[in-house]
Amino acid sequence: MSRRPVPTPAPGEVLVKVTAAGVNGPDMMQRQGLYPPPPGASDLMGLEISGTVVALGDGVTTWSIGDTLCALTKGGGYAEYVAINADHCLRIPDGVDLIDAAGLCETFFTVWSNVFFGHDIPEHANFLVHGGAGGIGATAVQLGAAFGLNVLTTVSSSEKAAFVADLGAARAINYRQEDFVSVTKEHGGADIILDMVGGDYVARNFKAAKPDARLISLAFRSGSKVEIDLMPIMLKRLHMTGSTLRPRPDAFKAEIARDLLKRVWPLFSSGQLRPITYATFPLAEAATAHEMMESSRHSGKILLTV
Repeated sequence: MSRRPVPTPAPGEVLVKVTAAGVNGPDMMQRQGLYPPPPGASDLMGLEISGTVVALGDGVTTWSIGDTLCALTKGGGYAEYVAINADHCLRIPDGVDLIDAAGLCETFFTVWSNVFFGHDIPEHANFLVHGGAGGIGATAVQLGAAFGLNVLTTVSSSEKAAFVADLGAARAINYRQEDFVSVTKEHGGADIILDMVGGDYVARNFKAAKPDARLISLAFRSGSKVEIDLMPIMLKRLHMTGSTLRPRPDAFKAEIARDLLKRVWPLFSSGQLRPITYATFPLAEAATAHEMMESSRHSGKILLTV
């Protein structure tokens, strides 16, 4: 632990006293020196928080001192206080605990911006989610089910299969015992594939995809460098894409925040969505939280309380 001055909110920012912070894959990468913060961002880890507004930067009219919120940060969430762009903050959804809310923004911003935002997705489309029990995966499974998609997802155990079924997955595929390509083909093939694995999954995703399918890469647990045959992309007219959220422009993140507030946050009130907190640790035990994250033992989100 170290001490630093309390940040001063710049124009357009709010200063938040942090209640809890989410633990995410990019935090692991930053700790390992593989994901440096963008220019102007805090060098501290922590890309999402929940907490209470304690000061306002010039020009902020959408928040008041004392408001509670959850937010996407550029970094600095592993701290007692963090200054955040006011347009990247969201009210706590109805029925969600303040601590649990710390685990919402990074995954919901990521999944919504990559899978749903700007895309006309037909109801009952087949949505294959790799790693459905993780933070990103659990959010993708819930959102897919809530918006009427037929969600298939890969998991590593029967316990995690039960977990994703409870979130709304139509079919859990234990990749230790089943071939996800064969199972997906039995369902007619995938219209959308969300991949956090990479490696040999890339070529196998081509086989599992329907013509005109969209393949989205968000992480590469099995490696980002692969050799692929481009012929299936041509023959099936596949669309491959991917992104990292942290360096995206502030205006884009603000647009995603507004869309989430309008189209997604009401689903917490109706019970179609819920936060999935697996474990919480004090901030001083961040190393233990990272060890759990890297072990993949968890199902859902890991949080740090301040």
